[in-house]
Amino acid sequence: MQHLPFEIIAKQGQARASVLSTQRGDIQTPVFMPVGTQGAIRALSPQLLPQTNSQIILANTYHLSQRPGAHLVEKHGGLHKMMNVDLPILTDSGGFQVFSLKKSEITEEGVAFAYEVDGKKTFLSPENSMEIQQKLGADIAMVFDECLGFGIDKEAAKKSVDRTTRWEQRSKDAHTRSDQSLFGIVQGGFWPDLRKKSAKAICDIGFDGYAVGGLSVGEGHKIMCDVLDSTTPHMIWDRPRYLMGVGRPLDLVEGVARGIDMFDCVIQTRHSRSGIFYTSAGRIRMTDSRFRNDMYPPDTSCTCYTCSNFTRAYLHHLFRINEVLSATLATIHNLTWFAKFMSNMRESIIKGKFEEYRSWVHRVYPEKESAPPSNRTRNKKNKKNRKR
Repeated sequence: MQHLPFEIIAKQGQARASVLSTQRGDIQTPVFMPVGTQGAIRALSPQLLPQTNSQIILANTYHLSQRPGAHLVEKHGGLHKMMNVDLPILTDSGGFQVFSLKKSEITEEGVAFAYEVDGKKTFLSPENSMEIQQKLGADIAMVFDECLGFGIDKEAAKKSVDRTTRWEQRSKDAHTRSDQSLFGIVQGGFWPDLRKKSAKAICDIGFDGYAVGGLSVGEGHKIMCDVLDSTTPHMIWDRPRYLMGVGRPLDLVEGVARGIDMFDCVIQTRHSRSGIFYTSAGRIRMTDSRFRNDMYPPDTSCTCYTCSNFTRAYLHHLFRINEVLSATLATIHNLTWFAKFMSNMRESIIKGKFEEYRSWVHRVYPEKESAPPSNRTRNKKNKKNRKR
């Protein structure tokens, strides 16, 4: 039984504009999904979330199972009521976070590990990942899988792909909540034959949607595109496709070009907290001294709350004095900008102008662009908390 009606209304090449229908409303794809890992989008009040035009958000099973605990979320009536958010919510299974931990023991049954905050001994399996996600009550749950790191040996990857297939079947068998959809995840590392094998096996099990996992793990843009080229052709065409943990503008447009509908990433909110703004003219860092007396809005083509009310000079001032409002205003802008970015991409597909839009993205956000030094440092420190 399909819990998520999915209709493709236009396509250009592999890129498609679709509608994903949920109990909490229709989602226009392609869509970017902001991440609220621990039950909150950092620096953003739920009251302000509608202003960003976000359509669906994420939370993380691993973190929420530790703090505050699935039982407490369930006591609230689920994530939506606890967070006071009426948008659709997707929960990751926690697989990536578990496998990024150094001290974890993988067996056929699941993964034993120590929680990185307090060292608490924990065990996560397909069955209890499903139990936790059903208590969290998200609209879409993800199967429990094994995420492969960049550089893994192929023989180890083969065993992992087979184990992931078994775990995903167990996830489906353990998932009984009829008002919650379940997505499968395709793994396979960086070998086309393993990606094909995984895609066929996961599609044969049958899920409401399908995700591409194991990317955004240090492989770089070109390899990411190569993996998608060898993966998406083997995925079911008329079900939603989700590329996990990818959020740079160039990665988004190239993912859409290869038939991806849904994306998530933490950089939009993480960059906001360090003063990075995404604009129609490229990325800017509001802490730069050149903005000290700049009376223009962050993006002259943006109509978000931040750009409609505040100058670069004021925002520069807020960041320089470490005022918490700076992160809120930057987050409002970046999430609004990415929602519009995806909306414009969708419109370009409908109008048959996707290749023009794709070329524009390559000009404004080229591949050679790298993360600012402070963000790279922060990424290293927070590697264990990153999404796929």
